Amino acid sequence: MADTCEMMETDSPQPGTSKSTEVSKKTSNLPWIEKYRPQTFEEIMGNEETTTRLSIFAKKGNVPNIIIAGPPGVGKTTTILCLAKILLGSAFKEAVLELNASNDRGIDVVRNKIKMFAQQKVTLPPGRHKIIILDEVDSMTEGAQQALRRTMEIYSNTTRFALACNYSEKIIEPIQSRCAILRYTKLSDAQVLARVIQICQKENVNYTEDGLEAIVFTAQGDMRQALNNLQSTHNGFDIVKSENVFKVCDEPHPMLIKEMLKSCSVGDIRKAYKVMEHFWNLGYAAEDIIKNIFKVCKNLDIEEPLKLAFIKEIGITHKRIVEGLTTLVQMSGLLSRLCIASSGVEIS
Repeated sequence: MADTCEMMETDSPQPGTSKSTEVSKKTSNLPWIEKYRPQTFEEIMGNEETTTRLSIFAKKGNVPNIIIAGPPGVGKTTTILCLAKILLGSAFKEAVLELNASNDRGIDVVRNKIKMFAQQKVTLPPGRHKIIILDEVDSMTEGAQQALRRTMEIYSNTTRFALACNYSEKIIEPIQSRCAILRYTKLSDAQVLARVIQICQKENVNYTEDGLEAIVFTAQGDMRQALNNLQSTHNGFDIVKSENVFKVCDEPHPMLIKEMLKSCSVGDIRKAYKVMEHFWNLGYAAEDIIKNIFKVCKNLDIEEPLKLAFIKEIGITHKRIVEGLTTLVQMSGLLSRLCIASSGVEIS
């Protein structure tokens, strides 16, 4: 019996270590976008003016209904969660209802979930309100939005609404007029790079400079995309270098696109077409190719009037592709028009 007791004593975890091990196990299984999600306004990258205004709201308490509009991956939902946590503190779980309107988008949700939550009584400090967070609110049906506007008015004494969307114009005007609209812009390459380097240091990621440049290029101001690409490349290849990033993201390589555009700028259609045909044979969709052509063209080292002419032709071709003309002939036509533009001949 004594032996068994001894064994039990040695096998049992030491006090104070089991919880930290549990936490580290939980976080190790999380994707990096969740593991490193900012918890305070100071940690949020970019859109400093807006986050500063919200941090003042959080300190003073009486927050208006807000709409945060902007492209994906710039921190809209994160900002709202930070605001709610600072405002409500320990009452966060009881006093916050978070819904994703891309799933819960019908009128029944407004009538049942939102209305019932707004009617609940929660004890909060003075100047604090319950918060209903609606993500992707531009996906809500018009009927649901119409029902929502009345709910916002009736329960304004106890409840505040925080709405996040990509396009504010898809939200009906009566809701827009009841909210303070905050607009977020895409993050700059420097901001994305700074955050990526921070996470590389915390996770001991092996990387090269061209690897981080590739991460920033593929992200295009979307922090979520940047961290997902970083984690995928790290897990798949261990070292984050340009070649590995483009294998994971499976995008047309920007160096080849740059070479193709340079060939167009000197009127060499044969050389440019070889690159386009190579992309086509690899199985890339016309939309993938045209998007990367635009990304590369923006930073191409050519004369400004020629760059503008190139961007105009790329835009026209992108419109045709979106309309359904996704053939190699369409892409070849783009190259020929770029070569004509470089020779100074006006395209009718």
